[in-house]
Amino acid sequence: MKNPSKIIRSDNLTWPDLERKEYKTAGAGFRDISRYVLLGEREDETGLNMQTRYFEIGEGGYSSLERHRHPHTVVIVKGRGSMILGERVEQIELMDAVYVAPGTVHQFHADRGEPMGFLCVVDRYRDRPEIPKDAEELLEWIPDPEVRKKARI
Repeated sequence: MKNPSKIIRSDNLTWPDLERKEYKTAGAGFRDISRYVLLGEREDETGLNMQTRYFEIGEGGYSSLERHRHPHTVVIVKGRGSMILGERVEQIELMDAVYVAPGTVHQFHADRGEPMGFLCVVDRYRDRPEIPKDAEELLEWIPDPEVRKKARI
């Protein structure tokens, strides 16, 4: 049996042998974000029960506001920004590690004058994220008006 172990080479937070993908291909509620799936998506990686991904948000961009049943971890490896994490807004800095527990509303923002990049480890097989349908549902998800001001849907 061939050993599937390997190294995916980086060139300054890009991976020339991998496809840089749009964050999502439809919908609104996000801006200027792309991703690489580093490990856990290809046929020779079926032994992995998780995916390791890299997301990059351009200056002023943000991810979708969402929640889901699966947990994930994030490590900031480029820049800094802020995020909605549950019922609060947190500043995030280079090399901060974030645990997003199941069911936690979250959204990442590159809002501190520079792009922000992060590694994200998530279950390979996972549920689809929920996104608030409208302002009324957003009010249910985020009751605090100060935190809600930060949200982009």
